[in-house]
Amino acid sequence: MFFEGSEKKAEVVINKNSFSLLNDISDDFWLQLVACCNAKVLSSIKNENCKAFILSESSLFIWEDRFLILTCGITQLVYSIEYFIKHINAKDILHVTYQRKNEYYSNAQLSSFSDDIELLSKYVKGKAYRFGEMYSHHNYVFHQDNQYQVPPDDISYELLAYQIGESASKFLTNKGLTASDVRAFFCVDELLPDFQLDDFVFDPYGYSLNAISDKDYFTIHITPQTDSSYVSIESSLDLVSLAPKIIEILSPASFDLLGFNDHHFVEKIAENISENYVSNSLVSKILDNGNHVFFTNFITPKTQYTSPIRLDINGKIQVI
Repeated sequence: MFFEGSEKKAEVVINKNSFSLLNDISDDFWLQLVACCNAKVLSSIKNENCKAFILSESSLFIWEDRFLILTCGITQLVYSIEYFIKHINAKDILHVTYQRKNEYYSNAQLSSFSDDIELLSKYVKGKAYRFGEMYSHHNYVFHQDNQYQVPPDDISYELLAYQIGESASKFLTNKGLTASDVRAFFCVDELLPDFQLDDFVFDPYGYSLNAISDKDYFTIHITPQTDSSYVSIESSLDLVSLAPKIIEILSPASFDLLGFNDHHFVEKIAENISENYVSNSLVSKILDNGNHVFFTNFITPKTQYTSPIRLDINGKIQVI
């Protein structure tokens, strides 16, 4: 059974002097926005500074001046961003960013990054970049090209783990697995003390967690199937410093780390990543919007190699 865990991601910043996304926009609006990309809201939590929705495909976070949405599977997130742009006064939208990583099965997607940017460019002028090698893991980033500058303290991270270890995959595909089981497996209480939690176990496999504390957020999305296992973690917390614990739990064959506006990212990588992993890529660039983006990919050196996999030619053959 295959599910595309790789996510699309968008962040939109608005002028909070005009209105508040958190307090002045109804949940009905967000439900419709999510529906535009063919996803739905499953649950939500809220504090004074942030609201977080678990979606049927990933998560949506809303603050007073911005929202962040991630969707996986074959969702078309760009339509949700188009919905927002069409329903909000253009002068109140300060900045739009859109991000998409390489998928396991890109041919099964309903659009490509190029298609998405072509649509977005009808509404906002922007620039696009690829971080990472085309033949390996990589991320595409599009940002609106205007006068907006990302605040220096707007720091966030992504940790994307591929082909998690056999024991982790076996545990996370157990029938009858509960949310508390997964939280214990991930040592969530240790990683996220004093965070408000919301999580969901999917049938037959998969898990999502949203956690918020004041303005900080943390989200995990797990696709545990052996042939296409993938775990994504996105947070305002320092995931580079947390990486040793996360990698110990998951034992992935490879993983990506992305940092946004952490100018000590490279030094932290050297301090925190085990020598069992080899760096396969390290890219950084300060974008015109002031966002300093870092991307690095780590792999475990191969000592054993797989045999050819026989394909079922009587059914639909999935080809990367």
